Amino acid sequence: MTRIGILGGSFNPAHRGHRAITLAAIDALALDAAWWLVSPGNPLKDAARDMAPLPARLASARAMARRAPIRATDIETRLHTRYTLDTIRKLKRRHPKNRFIWLMGADNLAEFHRWKNWRQIAREVPIAVIARPGYDGRALAAPAMGWLRRFQRRTDHAKSWTTWRLPALVLLRFRPDPTSATGLRAENPLWFRHVAGPPDRSSMSPGR
Repeated sequence: MTRIGILGGSFNPAHRGHRAITLAAIDALALDAAWWLVSPGNPLKDAARDMAPLPARLASARAMARRAPIRATDIETRLHTRYTLDTIRKLKRRHPKNRFIWLMGADNLAEFHRWKNWRQIAREVPIAVIARPGYDGRALAAPAMGWLRRFQRRTDHAKSWTTWRLPALVLLRFRPDPTSATGLRAENPLWFRHVAGPPDRSSMSPGR
């Protein structure tokens, strides 16, 4: 059994904050590795005008994941999935020997009730929520947390997540990193022109 944490996102661009929280989650949850699912398009961000092309976002994620047990992938594009629930179900079918836990920031938890079939997502995989400065209050008061609170597990039991009955949620808190993709884009709106490169075939498919 391989223990995998999944962090989905736009990675527009990937930055040291993504790397820091992922490495901390790997340690807190005793993961063998983490997969960054670089989204071809977030349904909640369809109107975003500053979304860089997928090849650039994937290249930035692979560069940030170097020399770490993190694999950045565009597998959702090849799975032809648009929604998280469909992605999770297909990954579980493709990798039956892996155990998956979904990683999300507190900002995502604050909006989780807007995700399609969000309760079913929680019934498919355990969820680890990582605190983010400025979002914790909204996350804890969010509609989704009102439902998930009854399934919350103790932080000091985080490493035993593979034994939890679903739904299950654990809150993790690490030293915050102030880096944000929004800030990086504000500083350099054309960042993606300098990072896109040819596909790295060695990491096109997680776990292979």
